[in-house]
Amino acid sequence: MNIVERFLNYTQFDTQSAEDAGKTPSTDKQMTFARFLKEELIEEGLKDVELDGNGYIYATLPSNIEGKEVPTIGFISHMDTSPDASGADIRPRIVEQYDGSDIVLDAEAGIVTDVATFPELKAHVGEDIIVTDGHTLLGADDKAGIAEIVQAMVYLQEHPEIKHGTIRVAFNPDEEIGLGAHLFDVEKFGCKWAYTMDGSEVGELEYECFNAAAAKIEIKGVSVHTGYAKGKMVNAARIASELVSLIPTTDLPETTDGYEGFFHLLSIEGSCERAQLSFIIRDHDRKKFESRKDFLQSLVERLNSKYGEGTLSISMHDQYYNMRERVEPVKEVVDIALEAMKQVGVTPVVKAIRGGTDGAQLSFKGLPCPNIFAGGLNFHGPHEFLPIPSMEKAMMTIVRICELTAKL
Repeated sequence: MNIVERFLNYTQFDTQSAEDAGKTPSTDKQMTFARFLKEELIEEGLKDVELDGNGYIYATLPSNIEGKEVPTIGFISHMDTSPDASGADIRPRIVEQYDGSDIVLDAEAGIVTDVATFPELKAHVGEDIIVTDGHTLLGADDKAGIAEIVQAMVYLQEHPEIKHGTIRVAFNPDEEIGLGAHLFDVEKFGCKWAYTMDGSEVGELEYECFNAAAAKIEIKGVSVHTGYAKGKMVNAARIASELVSLIPTTDLPETTDGYEGFFHLLSIEGSCERAQLSFIIRDHDRKKFESRKDFLQSLVERLNSKYGEGTLSISMHDQYYNMRERVEPVKEVVDIALEAMKQVGVTPVVKAIRGGTDGAQLSFKGLPCPNIFAGGLNFHGPHEFLPIPSMEKAMMTIVRICELTAKL
């Protein structure tokens, strides 16, 4: 089986995760795919294949080197697709030798991936590209990563002349809802370092990400008949709007880029009697991150002073931190990946993630874990596409990383 067939097989599994399910994996359909992967890994000759009760798969490709100690390294991808768009009944199609024009996904429905809106298509003229039918996401995030890892393990077994140490692979659920690394058994995985295959455009390598927190603000109002409200009513919905207006418009996702952090209002619900706001807070710089949390807290205190103590309450928790803190001290893991890309004809693009990966949490659990491109673009929606050469280069990057590590 080649890598394209493998990926297309994977897309036939609906693995969409779900917020607030209260279990791991968050959806039973992820476990269905996990069972399939377990059997496939066994059939492909991997050893110590294990699927635990939470949907985490671990497997081993044994070393083919005798008499030399080589670091055990790992490769990780997630099985779930985003809750943002349907992952059911995916109908992928291959556009052969893409000619640079708009791609019609569904002519009858008028769904088109146009070059003006998605200029990243221009970088892939002449390549075969996998697209959707316009009604679901594709699932390259992150089934492309899984296909690349499995195919790399097959390739290494078919080419015993390529020397490598012990390689561990792992596939986890629920990355898209921020829970992919929570129950990942780093000790069982047993690697000195690892790589998540969860990046986008070919050449991407990321070992910096946001520091991240989530915050919920509750507002208690006092509802009184409007005819008798003077001096009595406290309108929770209006206070919620006032709080939002106090956040600088320069510090929003839609007004920031690069290393700039932001406050993002995820949701706002309310009535006169009660309101609730949900925020995420992001910044690459740890000190600025802490300052952002303090600022949101100060807004609550300021409005409590205005409307009465206890009118507003805030709960906040950190979600993950910038993995640069843990990866930079072992920078050789990045250097190996950069060299591997160059050897397979890929120009590395080192960039900071304006988001997070499982690798961020794993790095703070003791497993340094940069993120490497998987090749897909426009994730989480019907305009997602996957250039086949990008997927093939990602697979060969894995092979070269294994080979270079063996030469340390």
